[in-house]
Amino acid sequence: MIHELIQTPSIACTFLAELRDEIVQKDRMRFRMNLERLGECMAWEVSKYLDYGKKTVTTPLGKAEVNHMESQPVLATIMRAGLPMHQGMMRFFDHADLAFAAAYRQTQPNGEFTIEIDYISTGSIEGRTLILVDPMLATGASMVGVFNRLCAFGTPASVHIVAAISSSKGIADVQKAMPPGTHIWTGAIDEELTSKGYIVPGLGDAGDLAFGSKIS
Repeated sequence: MIHELIQTPSIACTFLAELRDEIVQKDRMRFRMNLERLGECMAWEVSKYLDYGKKTVTTPLGKAEVNHMESQPVLATIMRAGLPMHQGMMRFFDHADLAFAAAYRQTQPNGEFTIEIDYISTGSIEGRTLILVDPMLATGASMVGVFNRLCAFGTPASVHIVAAISSSKGIADVQKAMPPGTHIWTGAIDEELTSKGYIVPGLGDAGDLAFGSKIS
C-alpha cells in the first residue's frame, strides 16, 4: 500500500514545500525542523494502522474507556540523514523500541555505486510492527538492505516504510523486495531518478543539508 501525503492537502504539504525550496534550505536548522515536523505528520498517519484495544483509565471524577495501543512498534532509522525524521516520529511513538543502521554509498571509479551497511543496533523485531525511516527513497537499496539485515533479529508482523520523498522506481523496487502488505508512506513521489541515484526534482542531499557536507 502506497500513501502519498501531498494527495491530501494538509500542513504536511507546507513542510515538504519548504524542504524542497533551495532558499529555505539555506537555514540548516529550519531544514532539520521541517524533517522533524514531517516525521510527526507521518507518525500520526502510521498510528492509524496500528493495533488498539480498550482500556479503562481513572480520572479525578470517574472512569473512562479509551482506545490504547496494544503493542509498541520498533522505530528503525537509517543514519545520518534519517535522524531528524526519527526525532519527530519519536515524539509520537515515545515508548517505541529504537533501532539504528548506518548505510552509505560506496562509489566505484566508473561512477557506479553500491550501498554498504556497516552498523546495526536493534533488539528483537520478532512479531513486532517495524517502522523503517529514511528521508529519501531513491533506488530503494538502502531500505531493502537494512530491512534484510534487521530480519536477522526476527520476522516483523508488519512493516511501514517512511520517506519524505521517493522515486517511482524506488517504490516499485521496494514493493518487489518487501513482504506483502508493506505500507510505504511518503510525502511525494517524483518520477525521475538520475544515473547516480538522485531523485529529480527531489530536494538534494538530505544528510548534507541537515548536517553539513561530508568528505566521501
